[in-house]
Amino acid sequence: MTGQLFQTGYIACASEGTLKQSILKAILEDHHLWLADGKQGKCAHLHGANLRGANLHGANLTDANLRSANLVGACLQDANLENANLVGANLDGADLDSADLEGADLRSANLRSANLVGACLQDANLQDANLENANLVDANLQYADLHGANLEGAKFTTNFKKVGWFGGATFSEVQIPWVVLHPRYLQWAHSLKWVKAESKQVA
Repeated sequence: MTGQLFQTGYIACASEGTLKQSILKAILEDHHLWLADGKQGKCAHLHGANLRGANLHGANLTDANLRSANLVGACLQDANLENANLVGANLDGADLDSADLEGADLRSANLRSANLVGACLQDANLQDANLENANLVDANLQYADLHGANLEGAKFTTNFKKVGWFGGATFSEVQIPWVVLHPRYLQWAHSLKWVKAESKQVA
């Protein structure tokens, strides 16, 4: 069964093993046709697919279903993931440099050590997501929902002021100078968790 592909209607996912690049290319082409007018092709349904290390540089995955997909170490530079379903997806170490994730659903997604430099996360739902050690420098965080997210060790600066919600989130103490600049910091200050750099203990 390893590597076998199942297709039913708009569904295409791998049971085991990494999805072959040739099959992924065909799925993307079908998805592009579907995006054009909704009458041709098929929406990419990659729920639970193994896309570990996949090359998706510049891919258009607008509205695609990538729920629980394995995207560990995948290249998603300049990819369009606007309004994509990435709930529970594993993006550990993925390269999302300049990717468009506007309105994407990333609830409980694993973005540990992901490169999100210059990425657009406007209106993205990142509730309970793991962003530990992620690089968010120059990322567009306008109205992003980071409620309950883990941002320990994540890199960001004044762009954090654009975040919409971050109640219950976890931060490293070294991030305090940037977090307190948020205009609604006092509203959620009591719910935030702070991790000491040396002891790794939650304050």
